[in-house]
Amino acid sequence: MNEWLVVGGIAVAAVSGVPGLFIGRKRSAGERIALALLALATLAGGTGAARALVAPSHGSGLAFQWPVPGGEFRIRVDALSAMFLLQIFVVSFLGALYGLAYWKQSEHVDNGRKLRLFYGVLTAAMALLVSARNALLFLAGWEVMALAAFLLITTVDQDKEVREVGYIYLVATRIGTLCLFAMFAALFSLRGDWNLEGPLDAHRALAAAVYVLGFIGFGLKAGMMPMHVWLPGAHANAPSHVSAIMSGVLIKTGIYGIVRITSLFPSPPAWWGGVLLGFGVASGVLGVAFAIGQHDIKRLLAYHSVENIGIICIGIGLALLGRALGRPELVVLGLAGGLLHVWNHGLFKGLLFLAAGSVIHATGTRDIDRLGGLLKPMPRTGLAFLLGATAISGLPPLNGFISELLIYVGLFRATTAGSGRLWIASALSAAGLALIGALAVACFVKVFGAVFLGVPRSEATARAHEANWKMTVPMGVLALLCAFIGFGPLVVAPVLDRAAATWASEMAGAFSRSAALAPLGHVTVVASLLAAVTFTLGAWLLARTRTAQARVGTWDCGFAAPTARMQYTSSSFAEMLVGMFRWALRPSVHVDGPRGLFPAKGHFTSHVPDTVLDRVLVPGGRVATRGFHWLRWVQRGSVHAYLLYILVTLVWLLVWHGGR
Repeated sequence: MNEWLVVGGIAVAAVSGVPGLFIGRKRSAGERIALALLALATLAGGTGAARALVAPSHGSGLAFQWPVPGGEFRIRVDALSAMFLLQIFVVSFLGALYGLAYWKQSEHVDNGRKLRLFYGVLTAAMALLVSARNALLFLAGWEVMALAAFLLITTVDQDKEVREVGYIYLVATRIGTLCLFAMFAALFSLRGDWNLEGPLDAHRALAAAVYVLGFIGFGLKAGMMPMHVWLPGAHANAPSHVSAIMSGVLIKTGIYGIVRITSLFPSPPAWWGGVLLGFGVASGVLGVAFAIGQHDIKRLLAYHSVENIGIICIGIGLALLGRALGRPELVVLGLAGGLLHVWNHGLFKGLLFLAAGSVIHATGTRDIDRLGGLLKPMPRTGLAFLLGATAISGLPPLNGFISELLIYVGLFRATTAGSGRLWIASALSAAGLALIGALAVACFVKVFGAVFLGVPRSEATARAHEANWKMTVPMGVLALLCAFIGFGPLVVAPVLDRAAATWASEMAGAFSRSAALAPLGHVTVVASLLAAVTFTLGAWLLARTRTAQARVGTWDCGFAAPTARMQYTSSSFAEMLVGMFRWALRPSVHVDGPRGLFPAKGHFTSHVPDTVLDRVLVPGGRVATRGFHWLRWVQRGSVHAYLLYILVTLVWLLVWHGGR
């Protein structure tokens, strides 16, 4: 029953944008039909996923033969699939509702229908691949997802920058898909068929190849550092509700792939977990460091996706180590924390991208240093962004704190294992996770202060207004879900336990409940008290500000006539932190300081390019292009030359073979 509901949701989502193709470009009926169909898909697919989480079935799912050699339409929804499915359908529907106002068909007659068509196709493809139990069916969903995402990223394809980031994404996803082809070929050699079922021997050479190839292929999709090169530009240039689904949901298919493939190996080597743990810490720390140096609000949020993928990988890496060492408590805490953070990141990152889209929609700019003072004209958007910022920083009483708490407890328990290497790895990972949280707080203090506090820095910002209900309602729903998990972790704990038991079924009998391993019961009490104190203090401050009369400007520093240019900018706020990570960020700083007794205007700019893409890959590509240019004489277009190449090759092979 669950599988039939999910398949129905996939089918309806896939065709949700089709009716709009037969309706006039300037009419709004197509976008409303697409939303209604996505709502139906969410109801069907979400119900099937929820049923699988609450009362998992032990059947074999759906299986239908098809003419593709080795292929089979095999669908099964277990607790792991259901966790990802529920997020896919919910976030997609909320994004579609948001898009009614953000990307109106009447205002985007050239690309509105295209966007809605591939938005539905993307949703269906993601749901298909996380439900598939056949490798070829998985790859079919993966390929459709990749191409639909490319067409969504390049929605505004007349923009040169958009086309460039689209091509970068396409190259990255092609490389990842090639790795997955090789991975599934190695998996076929281990199993003898294309079904994604275990158990398999993890200590064979082919098993290591499966893990390494899957790590690269899925890591590219997840945006793990340093395989993140496509992610910042794609998320920054896509429409904001597309950015929300890409950051909140699409990159998690890479995480799903890692979790699903590693679930097939009951006794993985310890180095599998160590690799994932190390890359997770590096992604988390460097992701948030790059975010601090950004001026584009959406690009900043994109780097926080790299950061949070790192946090998820820390949890899953800890679970892999626990499985390798026979420590069931590490498996429960690591996987529960990692999978809950998959949920949490989808919620608060979707919330942040939608709030950022509301700001862009009202002001027409993504440049943080041109914004400011938006809390007064846009209070609902400002509150939504503040809640999302609190959640993503891992602060109580919201959901980000819960998943990070589970991972922290798991890391602390790992330090008592007695193994020197495990102690060092877990201690360094805990320190790295703490550093990630501290830097995230600093980054969002910078963003919220520069965007929503102070006074407007541009005329467009001064004319900003609040978004309508079609944009604020999805933000409100996501904010409530963030609060729900933060205040009620005991409600979601059984779901996490079922997912952990599905992933490591051979250890399920030794598992303790995550609620018994971590103090989740106390969290609700502390969160309620903290919320009550915060609400009381906020109400008191609000009452004071309404009755008080402003006599001086904020941070006026004694100036008689302060201007908006005298405010702290995001660059000045982040300068010290960017300097701390100068070795990795390699910022470009240009200073034209004032000189003389009566100086003219000075000028200061700073820019933090992506070190991997802009400092390594792009220059390396230029060098390679020049090298290939000098080798063009090899391919002259002459049949005689090609025959000569063949003759030389044959002679060399004969000589080489004769010498043996």
